[in-house]
Amino acid sequence: MTEPQFAAADPPLRRIRVGEGEAAHDIALLWRDGDPARPVVVWLGGFRSDMRATKASRLDAFAAETGRAMLRFDYSGHGESGGDFEAGTIGGWLADALAAIDAAAPGRPLILVGSSMGGWMALLAARALAARGEAGRIAGVVLLAPAVDFTEALMWAGMSAAARAEVMQRGRWLRPSAYSPEPYAITRGLIEEGRRHLMLGGVIRTYAPARILQGQQDDDVPWRHAQAVAERIAADPVTLTYVRDGDHRLSREQDLALLVEAVATIA
Repeated sequence: MTEPQFAAADPPLRRIRVGEGEAAHDIALLWRDGDPARPVVVWLGGFRSDMRATKASRLDAFAAETGRAMLRFDYSGHGESGGDFEAGTIGGWLADALAAIDAAAPGRPLILVGSSMGGWMALLAARALAARGEAGRIAGVVLLAPAVDFTEALMWAGMSAAARAEVMQRGRWLRPSAYSPEPYAITRGLIEEGRRHLMLGGVIRTYAPARILQGQQDDDVPWRHAQAVAERIAADPVTLTYVRDGDHRLSREQDLALLVEAVATIA
């Protein structure tokens, strides 16, 4: 597998308007056009991440080198997009993802690549596309440490009674971050709205081959969580690869090579 040998210059920044009334906001996206005969690589980032982060940039360099089209974007309240992060919900961010796909790559086949929360988003996007009669557009799904149902299974389930009380009574709890000196808010809206999108209680469809990459030293999304996701993808081909010394970021050179390989082997 040949690695990208350069850092591709980012394509021009585009903005689209999503939502109506007071909920309207701008979504920032980066669209790299490519061979229309090959699926568009769609990057769905993680909670509090952005479209110019390491994994997204490496995948974009690969797309540029191999002539593939690629879409990156920031959810509302993230990166260069408008909107208030604390007002964000799973359903709102899913709407952002679908709007970005519809604006940049209407009708084109897709490889949905999701990291952490983006793994949940990729599966929700696949379900939404199928509900619109567009399951045939999905060429493949690649998930990195997929944080499916994380608001309930990983956040709410791990909160202390005091933290839960603060969420419910005050509407937010400031959670310490392992990646920043500043804590971040977990809101009641995020938790309660997230319950409308839970997937682990039933069969999960990807409608195409799925590849899952999971670090076994991941403190944020335990490897058994990824295993549970794989077990519920019961009607589609799925491959689960454990990275024994990999953490949640999966951003080392060897991790990035696995990501590129996973996408390249789909189409």
